[in-house]
Amino acid sequence: MSQASLSSRELLDDLVPKLKSTETFLHDTLTVRINCCLDPREKLRLQNLRTEFQLELTMIRMNLEHLLRRYSDRLVAAADAEEGDTMLALDDHEAVAIESIRRLYTRSRELQTHSGWNGYD
Repeated sequence: MSQASLSSRELLDDLVPKLKSTETFLHDTLTVRINCCLDPREKLRLQNLRTEFQLELTMIRMNLEHLLRRYSDRLVAAADAEEGDTMLALDDHEAVAIESIRRLYTRSRELQTHSGWNGYD
């Protein structure tokens, strides 16, 4: 994989909020749908979907925490506006996690419009 990078502003202002909203939406929506579902097969499918999302989110959080630890000084400075936008070099695992945040966010938007309830791609 080629060396990927990400700006501190994109991480702090775009991706972290997207991850948080995705986690909240997926947890709340899937919990309600599972609790209200009367069809056992659909309930099982939704439970499996929730498990897949939870595993993906766990991987994302682990790698995002690693990234945040590596660049904590730069990110604090960027958040405090002491430093301008800075580029952060991502290792392969962090790059996959960042791409997964984007993908899950898009997927959660599809679920909000009910166009994506046919499974997890």
